[in-house]
Amino acid sequence: MPYIPYTDEQKLLANSVDLPEFLRMRGETLERAGREYKLIYHDESGRHDSITMRGSHWFDHKNQVGGGPIKFMQEHYGMSFQDAMQALLGYSALPLSHAPPKEVKAEEKGEFKLPEANDNMHRVYAYLIKQRFIAPEIITHFAKRKLLYEDKKHHNAVFVGVDGNGVPRQAHKRSTTTFGTSFRQTIEGSDTKYSFAHFGTSQKLFVFEAPIDLMSFLTLYPNDWEQHSYIAMNGVYESAVLTALEEHLNLTEIIICTDNDEGGIDAADRLTDVLKEHGYATIHRLEPSMKDWNEVLKAQHGAEALPAVPHRRIEMFIQQVETLQYLKFRPEKLNAQLYTTFRNGQYKYLAEYALAGSAYFIGGGEDMFRKLKTKLTDEYRAYSDKGRMSSKMDNLKAAYSAVYQDLKQLARTREQSVQTAKLLYELADCAIRCEVEQSMQTVQEEPVQTEECSESMSIGYG
Repeated sequence: MPYIPYTDEQKLLANSVDLPEFLRMRGETLERAGREYKLIYHDESGRHDSITMRGSHWFDHKNQVGGGPIKFMQEHYGMSFQDAMQALLGYSALPLSHAPPKEVKAEEKGEFKLPEANDNMHRVYAYLIKQRFIAPEIITHFAKRKLLYEDKKHHNAVFVGVDGNGVPRQAHKRSTTTFGTSFRQTIEGSDTKYSFAHFGTSQKLFVFEAPIDLMSFLTLYPNDWEQHSYIAMNGVYESAVLTALEEHLNLTEIIICTDNDEGGIDAADRLTDVLKEHGYATIHRLEPSMKDWNEVLKAQHGAEALPAVPHRRIEMFIQQVETLQYLKFRPEKLNAQLYTTFRNGQYKYLAEYALAGSAYFIGGGEDMFRKLKTKLTDEYRAYSDKGRMSSKMDNLKAAYSAVYQDLKQLARTREQSVQTAKLLYELADCAIRCEVEQSMQTVQEEPVQTEECSESMSIGYG
C-alpha cells in the first residue's frame, strides 16, 4: 500500500470513531455489560471477553492496556497504521482476523458431581462457630436443606447452589482448617447461573460475595430474616443474581452487600449498572463497617478484624472534581483555550474549560456547572477506569478530537448544542481521569522518609 500522509485532523477523526458500532457493522459480536460493551471472539484457545469498550475508548482487562480506535486496530487485528486509518475513515473494510467463525465448538465442561458427604458436620460446625462466629441456628438452617455439608474426604465445608426444582447445579468448597493457607474451589462442572442462596417471600434480595459473608449477615441481623432472599455470588460475577431475579418474580428490590474494599466497591458499581440495563430500578448499597460482614462479626466478639479499605481512585476522583472552579469564557475563544490546556497537559484547567463550555451550551452558567460536577462524581465508575496513563491519554485525545471537530460549527440547532455539551462533558471526564492517574502515580513514586529525614525536615521548616 502506498504511504498516505494523513493530517492531524484525519488522525483525530479516526480516533473518535464509535468502536462498538464500528465493530458491530463489520460482523463482530458484542455483549452489553453495564454502560460498556464486551468484545466476544473465539480462537483455538477458547472464548475471549476481556476487552470492554465505550464510545471511542477500549480497555483490555487481561493485559491492562487500552486506548483509542487506531491503537485497537493495530494491536488486536494486526493492522498497519495505514490500514487502520483507511478502515476507520471508511476508505476500506478490511476483514478482521479475530472475527468469530461461523461455527464454534462449545467448550466441553466436566460433569458436575457433588463431593461425597461425611456422616457428620462436626468440623464444619466447629469452624463456622468458633472461627467465624456464625450462629448455630443459621448453619443448621442451610444444613437441613442440604445446601451446606461436610465432605467425607477432606472435611471441607461445601456450599451448594440449586435450581428452581431443588436440583444441585453448583457447589463451592472451603477448607475448615485454622492454620496455613485457606483452600477454596468451585466444583468442576458447576453452572455459575446458580449459587448458594435462600429465597423468601418478600421483594428484597440481598447480594453477597461469599457464603460466609451471607451467613455472617444473617447472624448479625436475625429478626425475620427468612422472609427475605439472599444470594452469594462466589466472587463478583452477576450471572447467579440475574438468574435468581428471572426465576423469582417477587424480587424487585436489590440490596448489594459486597465487601467494603476496592474489589467489593467496584463489584457493587458494576452490578448496579448491569441490573439497571436489565430494567431493575430499586437498587441499594449496604456497606459493612469493616472489610466484610464476617469481619464485623469478628469485631463484635473481640477478635482481630480487618478494617474497611477506602477506594483511593474513587476518593481522588471526587476530590479532583470538587476542586474544579467555574471559569467564565468567551465562546469564540473556547477552542483555543481547550487546545492550549490540552497541548500543555494542564488536565485540571482543561476539565474546567470543558465543563464550563458544557454548561454554556446546555444553557446555564455557574449553577449548571455545579450540577455537572455532581453528575461527574455520580457517574464515575472506577471499575472501567483501570488503564495505564497511556490509555487514558488516548481516550483524552479521542475526546478532544470530537470536540475540536464539533466546535467548528458556526451555527447550531438546539439539538446540536446539546450534543456539543455532551462532547465537552466527556472531555472534562477524560481530563479528570488523566489528572487522577497522574496524581496517583506521583503518590506511588514518593520516597518513604525515614524518621531521621522527617525530623530534619521538621526542624528546617520550623
